Amino acid sequence: MQDFSLYFELGWQHILDWQGYDHILFVIALCGVFLLSDWKKVLILVTAFTIGHSLTLALSVFNKILIPSSYIEFLIPVTIFITAFINIARKKTSKNGFKPTYFLALLFGLIHGMGFSNYLKSLMGKSNNVVAELLSFNIGLEFGQIIIVLSVLLISFLMINILKVQRREWNLFLSSAIFGIAVIMAIERFPV
Repeated sequence: MQDFSLYFELGWQHILDWQGYDHILFVIALCGVFLLSDWKKVLILVTAFTIGHSLTLALSVFNKILIPSSYIEFLIPVTIFITAFINIARKKTSKNGFKPTYFLALLFGLIHGMGFSNYLKSLMGKSNNVVAELLSFNIGLEFGQIIIVLSVLLISFLMINILKVQRREWNLFLSSAIFGIAVIMAIERFPV
């Protein structure tokens, strides 16, 4: 139980750490266009992202996939600016039909999971309890992610419902800011 608590705490602290703000930006870009009333859509998006990053986190920790970290560190901001660009280009959210955003959340989760794995592997060393530590770290990541999602939805609620900012204007502001930051990050991390 002590290992669970330790890795759970490391997981949520890792995703909420401002030094790793790229993951925070991605979650904000992913759910920032939604309102509290869209919680089902957000749940599906976050679940798709979780499935993706859980899969590659496990595969990478068990050395089943090995991709140089310089490529992963470059691809993470690419996922952020693509998500932000989709938000900017989207005129309005459609009510029905398949939404490619769900597939992209899954795909981008695969990339982010490899980013988390480098951190986790450095913590675990040659541990014998890899599965339990991986699970507790991943649950901690999800807990931190839920905090980010709820914070973003609350801020969006305040901006749109209390301060009466137009939803489209809020989405453009938020997504454009994230897009600009992500482009700069991608340029800085371009693998040479």
